Amino acid sequence: MQLHPAPQPNQAHRADIAKLLVHRRARRQGLAEALMRRAEQEALARDRPLLVLDTVPGTAAERLYRRLGWQAVGVIPGYARLPEGPLGDTCLFYKWLGPAPDWQPPGKP
Repeated sequence: MQLHPAPQPNQAHRADIAKLLVHRRARRQGLAEALMRRAEQEALARDRPLLVLDTVPGTAAERLYRRLGWQAVGVIPGYARLPEGPLGDTCLFYKWLGPAPDWQPPGKP
């Protein structure tokens, strides 16, 4: 599990979740959920309340993120090469830790 704080000055409120990996023999024991919850705690401790991640659609990871309250944004086709060789899609997710900020789309008063 890796937490990557965004380096851009205008994104100091955001971090990416990357490389959540649980060994095959250790799966189905709550480790991935525990790692995600720990990453969220660390993000809050670093004042990074907006988290983003991506995962392959239709996987156990996607189901986990949805169950933990992450919001799917959309799917990008052919985003990354799968271990078997072909290009695979990815689903983008985000999660606000706490209340979402008062945000207005551009052009709105």
